[in-house]
Amino acid sequence: MFRITSLFIISLLYLSFAYQDDYSGYKVYQIVPNNEDELKTIQILIKHPQMDVWTSSKLIGHPTVFMVPPTIDYRLRSSLRVNNLPYDTLIEDVQSTVVNEKHEQAAARRIASKQNGLLTFKQYERFDTITWFLRNLTNLYPDIVQLINIGKSYEGRDLEVLKISSGGNEDKPAIFIDGGMHAREWISPATVLYIISQLVENYSENSALTDNIDWYIIPVINPDGYEYTHTMSRFWRKTRSVNLNTYCRGTDPNRNFDFHWNEVGASSDPCDEIFAGSDAFSERETDALSNFVLGVKQNIKLYLTFHSYGEYLLYPWGYTSALPHDFFELETVARRANAVANKRYTVGSSTNVLYSAAGGSDDWFKGVAGVNLSYTIELPGGGLSGFDLPPSRIDEVVQETFEMVKVFAGYIQEKFLYNRFLLH
Repeated sequence: MFRITSLFIISLLYLSFAYQDDYSGYKVYQIVPNNEDELKTIQILIKHPQMDVWTSSKLIGHPTVFMVPPTIDYRLRSSLRVNNLPYDTLIEDVQSTVVNEKHEQAAARRIASKQNGLLTFKQYERFDTITWFLRNLTNLYPDIVQLINIGKSYEGRDLEVLKISSGGNEDKPAIFIDGGMHAREWISPATVLYIISQLVENYSENSALTDNIDWYIIPVINPDGYEYTHTMSRFWRKTRSVNLNTYCRGTDPNRNFDFHWNEVGASSDPCDEIFAGSDAFSERETDALSNFVLGVKQNIKLYLTFHSYGEYLLYPWGYTSALPHDFFELETVARRANAVANKRYTVGSSTNVLYSAAGGSDDWFKGVAGVNLSYTIELPGGGLSGFDLPPSRIDEVVQETFEMVKVFAGYIQEKFLYNRFLLH
């Protein structure tokens, strides 16, 4: 059986997570459970309000990784010892990894400047650069690219969906892709930008994907939070909206969708990392996204949302452990895509593989918008280098992920295009 020290539990009542620019003394630990008791102990430990969970799993043998401030570090390690939980210290001082990341970013920008290229996939781009890139594509490739403004973020940044289409029939199957829902997950927008680049700038090689499929893509659905991680707090996760009667800002956009909203795996506390919002679709960003999707849902056959990290390929449901009626198809398609990644990703439903999380975008796309093939892809993390991949590894991950996306797209063509052709 597991035991939690009384001191550690009492501290839950008095401490709340506090973000700060300086992460000196913060540490990152990893625990890999060997049995059910250890797994249960971990699930209790990570509920501490000052513990920032980077990745966790419900599966034995899969790591849980979390960051802790120096204020609770001693109590945490004491609790781990009492419960005989072996752990590894991945990062001794988080601030040093943040500084190293900034240095790598600066070096990558110098290289990019010398090469006269803005998107080299050797650095994490700022939101203004991403916006410039999307708008420039509409000028360079007006026959296949259209930029659609779907609203503005809380701080007034444009939310723009790039539609990639070669024209033709209005009933072509479509794929919807988004990234940057959680602000600190920088590899997500980078991956989505690479997908766009391959579909548009490398059109001649990938024309089959755009000739037969329309694409709706938004690289950063949470631009305010994304910019805040670049300028103020590297590990900020939520939006930047103001919550009434509290100093705590922001909502977890991936708990804010109106499908079993705030039922499980979410919080009503605005200071919590998984705050579901004052209401479903309280956030301008999620509201704008949902309104746009409902207008084009009849053609969308596949939804991919990119997060990090952990190497998981997940499908609904997040609000219940029950599997969708078509889980066999969801699983089969995911395993096809995973094959090109050398089967490194863990495939399964969100609740059964990771944790319960109601109000997520993948559940909403399937349960409300009617997009049966709906997936969350948790991309690789930085391991010893920090929360996210160092810039030097961006290219490696985005290329591999695009190969996975091509497999997904191939299945959409197979199911909705070739089968229709055979029927005629």
